[in-house]
Amino acid sequence: MEEDGDSLLIEDNYYQLLNVSKTATPEEINSAYRRCSRMFHPDKHSTDPNKQKWAEQIFNKVKEAYEVLSDSHKRAIYDTLGKRGLEVDGWEVIFRTRTPREIREEYERLKREREERRLQQSANPRGTITMSINATDMFTKYYDEDEPSIIPSIEVSGMTIQQSIDAPVTLRNTVTLSGNISTQNGIGTGSVNISNRHLSSERGWTEFECGIGNGPVLGFKIFRTISRLMFVNCGTGLQFTPRGIVPSLVSTMALQLDAHSVGYLTYRVGGQGGSSMTSTYVRDSEKYHLNAAVQIGNPHSFISLNIMQKLPQHDLKLRLALKFGTFGAIAEYGAEKKVSQNSSVSAAVMLGVPSGVMLKLKWSCASQTIVVPIHLCEEVIPAPVFYATVVPVVSWLMLKKLILDPITREKQERDRQRSLEANFERLQEMQRQARATVELMRETYSRNRGDEEKKKGLVIIKALYGKLPSGASQHETGEEGIGDGAAESPSAYSEVIDVTIPLQCLVKDSRLELLEASKSELAGFYDPCVGEEKHLTVRYMFHNNLHLCTVSDKQALVLPSHSFRIKNRS
Repeated sequence: MEEDGDSLLIEDNYYQLLNVSKTATPEEINSAYRRCSRMFHPDKHSTDPNKQKWAEQIFNKVKEAYEVLSDSHKRAIYDTLGKRGLEVDGWEVIFRTRTPREIREEYERLKREREERRLQQSANPRGTITMSINATDMFTKYYDEDEPSIIPSIEVSGMTIQQSIDAPVTLRNTVTLSGNISTQNGIGTGSVNISNRHLSSERGWTEFECGIGNGPVLGFKIFRTISRLMFVNCGTGLQFTPRGIVPSLVSTMALQLDAHSVGYLTYRVGGQGGSSMTSTYVRDSEKYHLNAAVQIGNPHSFISLNIMQKLPQHDLKLRLALKFGTFGAIAEYGAEKKVSQNSSVSAAVMLGVPSGVMLKLKWSCASQTIVVPIHLCEEVIPAPVFYATVVPVVSWLMLKKLILDPITREKQERDRQRSLEANFERLQEMQRQARATVELMRETYSRNRGDEEKKKGLVIIKALYGKLPSGASQHETGEEGIGDGAAESPSAYSEVIDVTIPLQCLVKDSRLELLEASKSELAGFYDPCVGEEKHLTVRYMFHNNLHLCTVSDKQALVLPSHSFRIKNRS
């Protein structure tokens, strides 16, 4: 709880205060510091005691940021631990004799040790519940000769429950206890397994497994990294059944083909699954995931292709799969939607010959998963395909509209209120400081704007920062509001501040550059609506042409840019 509370507190961002990137060179930091010093040095405002008081306070913040970022050791601590890392007693003494790289490596080492200790205290439970439903009577009715059925019969044809827990015994040994029970058409089975994985070195591990189910089971696995691009994985097992001992062997060799592609070659022999040789190609990138496989074996051989399109901006994945083999053919399409940080839902429609039409629903929350495959029809006909596609989409839209969206809004509002309560005094001080900063910038603003007007450079006409009016799109607000003069004052917006002066002061050589970070951390800015989505809308002149640009809070901005140009009106 203490860590959660600390995470709500607002800290100064030294990089944004000087408006430099995290990769800024010492020369860029010095230049930014000199520019700020010319605006905020107390001696430049000695004629007004009130301004001089604020100038001294703001200049001390700028000086503090410069002292940290211009010192490679302090900068490494700040980059790694934040401002609070600089306030921990002993850090400066410990790290003064180390290079910035060694500081980051030490932090990563301590972070790994904390993670290992956390794992030792965690059981890491994982579980899957699969409930198979037979709903074929909905589309293919079977009537009893004596009592014809009016209501379709829907039954649970099978259920499987799998659960496992990990128990880290030492830093190199992890014991896993797993079990499963299943029932299919009235026949039940179950098993319990225990295994110990030993990390023999950084290049490999070994695992011994024993269990009981349909007879005792003994197994041994080994993983070994051969080179930087290749590894092998081999497992063997013995199952003791009333008919005798059944041995099995599975061996996989993997080779990394390029930065995004891996090839696998897997050989299986023995056991109840028969023997086979499988070649698999996997390609994973930011936009898509591709999996192609060819298997030759007994009892089945097949060719499969699986393509997944990733849409991270919508927290969505679209999937298409095809599989042809001696068992028949299967086509599958579906989507997976991320609901929250640790949970997701997915739906897939499987069309198979001779399996028919099946709808597969899945819900995952952390390490727990619920899978519901629904068999709709034993033949591929239009009606079950249509309902299997449309019903999940409509159900998801209704669920999102009526339940998920209100819960999300409530959580965001709750987090916003917590942040306001935790930072109330800090936010009040930031507002007062931002207003005082704007007053101190007026002289620099007038000089900068005059210079830019003389050379027909970049002149900020009006800049507003905050929350756009509800019901208005970003494009509409920009063009019809600030662009036509309707938003000449912040009152036209619900929660905004005028940032024309601080933005003009950041113009250098007819160029304005803002980094990918919250604009509220810039000098002369503050957050007018904590926890809400914010935008920066800028109307500016460049080469005697009027332009308009609107960006989100953390989006980078470079002016002049290919922004919306406002036509002159007679």
